[in-house]
Amino acid sequence: MKKRLCGAGVALGVLVTMGVPSAQAAPPDPRPGRSALPLGPSDLTETRTTTTLQPGVTLTRIVRGGEDPALRWTVEVAVPGGDTSPDPDAPPTALKDEASADELAAALERDGFRARVEEVTTPQTADYAGGTLGWRVRVGAFGSQSAAASERTRLRAAGYTGTAVYTGWDGDPTARGPWRVDVLTVDPRRFRGSLQASYGPDLENRETTSALSDAAGATAAVNAGFFVLDPRAGAPGDPAGVGVYDGRLLSEPVSGRPGLVIHDNGRRTEVTRFTWRGRVIGRDTSLSLSGVNRVPGLIRNCGGGPGDLPTSSPLHDVTCTNADELVAFTPDYGRRTPQGEGLEAVLDARDRVVELRSPRGGPLPPGGGSVQATGRRVAELTGLAHVGAPLRVGTTLRDRQGRRVSPSPGTDILNAGPELVRDGRLHVTPATDGMVHPDDPSFYYGWVHKRNPRTLAGVDAAGRTVLVTADGRSTDALGLSIVESAGIARALGLRDAVNLDGGGSTTMVVDGDVVNDPSDAAGERPVGDALLVLPRTNRPSPAEPSTQ
Repeated sequence: MKKRLCGAGVALGVLVTMGVPSAQAAPPDPRPGRSALPLGPSDLTETRTTTTLQPGVTLTRIVRGGEDPALRWTVEVAVPGGDTSPDPDAPPTALKDEASADELAAALERDGFRARVEEVTTPQTADYAGGTLGWRVRVGAFGSQSAAASERTRLRAAGYTGTAVYTGWDGDPTARGPWRVDVLTVDPRRFRGSLQASYGPDLENRETTSALSDAAGATAAVNAGFFVLDPRAGAPGDPAGVGVYDGRLLSEPVSGRPGLVIHDNGRRTEVTRFTWRGRVIGRDTSLSLSGVNRVPGLIRNCGGGPGDLPTSSPLHDVTCTNADELVAFTPDYGRRTPQGEGLEAVLDARDRVVELRSPRGGPLPPGGGSVQATGRRVAELTGLAHVGAPLRVGTTLRDRQGRRVSPSPGTDILNAGPELVRDGRLHVTPATDGMVHPDDPSFYYGWVHKRNPRTLAGVDAAGRTVLVTADGRSTDALGLSIVESAGIARALGLRDAVNLDGGGSTTMVVDGDVVNDPSDAAGERPVGDALLVLPRTNRPSPAEPSTQ
């Protein structure tokens, strides 16, 4: 990062390579999880406390580093990217080209603010070249958040928009911490419980990780996949990517993005990439499906199919649209299917059409489902669906080699991204998984490059499932960048690892108590689904959704 004080005419000439320290490049300790975390200088103190929660399940708390007096609060002058979104994790629009940053800093100087322009560089990953992301403009260096907030208020009074940020969140490898990381390890050689995912009573509503854990009587739990939060992006709580629960595909993949595959016995956990195909099958013909259990026309994280706008490729935290869709619903979705213009074929438990309703939306028969059509797909469904006739929905899931995946009961697949480690090597894939936004480097800066709370998962060489949460967005816990997350996963001995939902969603529950420090001001965030470690071998059935 190059810093320049506006108005002073002095280039500080300090170039800092952003990302994980060089210690990460060393081969991991052959004893899984015994390598020091590659965070900050090598002389930092690191403590680990391990507790056995049940046979085959341990919790290790890792604290690295301590208070760093060199870290300060500052005000980043920018236009918030999330000011019209209820998503508190929406990254700010903070980066500009160098000329624009200089212009903004000069305007700040004229208005009496001491501004500086900083070049932000980011490390290379498996699919992204890295280098200069852009230039940010900052004002002041303060010893407290309240002092930075006062300066932000003064800036706003002068017509500027700013965000109070802590420099420890920047990703500078010289920062001395602290970091707080919690690690759940499930060893299948001794584990006699059950590992499962839960979305709660229905897909369309959110529950906290602790509520999902309590309902199942779990020993431990972490939040899991990405989900819809903004009602304008679909049904809040709906998985934003692949969702297989107890062997049933209830949410289609974001095409080609990774998923975490788990089995109830804790064995054969893996990370793989998924595509899918769905058909609505009548007596004489069939139609292609656009989605499963989501609001027609809204494709969260994109990666859908032809006709989606602005893209059919993955694009994280973006909602693509398509006016012409065919979406299937199961009773797992919720009490009522989404309402709107179009046509809905309502199916009973024997896959027979019992009603055609337009506009679409309403309750489903016990054990039944439906297919909704919008736009030009309405005429297609009209020609296929007739009251009293059979209408079957079929879906096929495929892995990254194109092989058909047929999950059995007891298998769950949770959406995730990006990959972090593959075959024991760093393999970070933000471009492939849609975290690189064309013409918007601020998204990458806020979501990938900067330190945030993170939830990670994977499997080590011994076949142990490892679930990790790292606190962030505070002075007591700096959080992790995505590249740092990969370094952590590798240092913990993971052979394959992936990033789950993070930010304010990051939560770990042990014996009914939240043991980490969720970053949302309101406390623990309701999420779409959670990954549970159960103390028993019997796998409870999902709650029966209401049909009223």
